[in-house]
Amino acid sequence: MSDARAAILAKMRAAMGRGRDDDARRAAVTDRLQRSPRGLIPARGQLDPAGRIDLFCEMAEKVQASIARLPSSADVPAAVSDYLKSKNLPARVRTGADTRLAGLPWQGQAHLEVAHGPAQADDMASVSHALGGVAETGTLMLTSGPDNPTTLNFVPEHHIVVLRAADIAGDYETLWDRVREIHGKGVMPRTVNLVTGPSRSADIEQTLLLGAHGPRALHILVVGE
Repeated sequence: MSDARAAILAKMRAAMGRGRDDDARRAAVTDRLQRSPRGLIPARGQLDPAGRIDLFCEMAEKVQASIARLPSSADVPAAVSDYLKSKNLPARVRTGADTRLAGLPWQGQAHLEVAHGPAQADDMASVSHALGGVAETGTLMLTSGPDNPTTLNFVPEHHIVVLRAADIAGDYETLWDRVREIHGKGVMPRTVNLVTGPSRSADIEQTLLLGAHGPRALHILVVGE
């Protein structure tokens, strides 16, 4: 640490009445990290599985996402093709290395090209797999990695997300518990993105503009019951 930075931090500690080695504060932080206490959990999402799925779809559609309910993951490639056709888009999508997506019958869509890897500037549509959904707000949780690069969430204009109905939770805290269970205590993916509807902004004259900072369309394929 440079002398200048050390001096600035020392002045800040002095102004707050804290010493350089504050054992009580360190202990409080350590305790907080070890316990991972849950935040407030709203009652709205505390429903049975069917109720959570219905609420998630309702809330997602309220924020301009579109929803397709599919009986099986085998129906995903056809649903992706149908979406591209409905938007008059090229029959081409970009995905990561997600094994759940790789194992789908893409070959059944003869005219659909599936590219792999991080999104490129000329990609119009991408397909990701969500870790889960939050019923109370219609939010998707997407974790980064080679299986689902973060660029897939933000670069293409159309983002298609596959979400297992069984992975829809009532609240955020349940999904954070799932992240810890998958990755281990104290370990996190490089990025956890919480996506609620397509990108939007109303900064200019309070006029809602979709696609301001990312995809202008979010299409969610909810698989299973």
